[in-house]
Amino acid sequence: MTDVDVLVPVLIGLSVVLLLIALGHGFAVRRHWRARRHAASLHRGAWLLVFLLLSAFSAAFGLALRGYRLLTTETQIATLTARKLGPQEFAVRIDFPDGRHRGAELHGDEWQLDARVIKWTPRAVEMGAQPLYRVERISGRYHDASQASAAAPSVVPLDSESVLDLWRLKQRFPRWLPMIDADYGSGAYLPLVDNGRYRATLSPLGGLIARPADAETAAKLKALGW
Repeated sequence: MTDVDVLVPVLIGLSVVLLLIALGHGFAVRRHWRARRHAASLHRGAWLLVFLLLSAFSAAFGLALRGYRLLTTETQIATLTARKLGPQEFAVRIDFPDGRHRGAELHGDEWQLDARVIKWTPRAVEMGAQPLYRVERISGRYHDASQASAAAPSVVPLDSESVLDLWRLKQRFPRWLPMIDADYGSGAYLPLVDNGRYRATLSPLGGLIARPADAETAAKLKALGW
């Protein structure tokens, strides 16, 4: 379990606590208003709004973080194995460090893995914020551009979309999240070979890197000119 996995339920729990505090202020507003203590009622109403906003922000931020992982050093994000099914058709298994795995059928000569990366402003980094990443999808690629434009793409999502996603929120409402310095996608690809084994890693700067995972796959890629 990563620090992000721990942080999400903490933020949701904090949201519930803040909501309960807001409800307490709501009951106080009603009580003061009935007693005709209007100034006290307005004071409590202001605190009610503050705690409601804090609760909503905490819940939204927790939900938006779901699916992301910390990026501290060069991090292995997946291992891939490929088995040839036919001409330009491969079955690919993707294994993740947390034990999850996915299967995909890809058409083409290469596989491409895509990830989302979020980096923070220097001020946020000083406070302990670390880059985040989320593996997004795997797809097939063709060497020939004309074939790529004519063939239907084979794209397999590797993570379910959240109702709230930090990366998309930053793109749509950049002023809401000034602590995020950069949000971008990163992709890497290698040729598909029968019984090929690959490793995909992310550098601390957020660049996705693809490498052969064994000498046999490296030799096959070398024979293809890679």
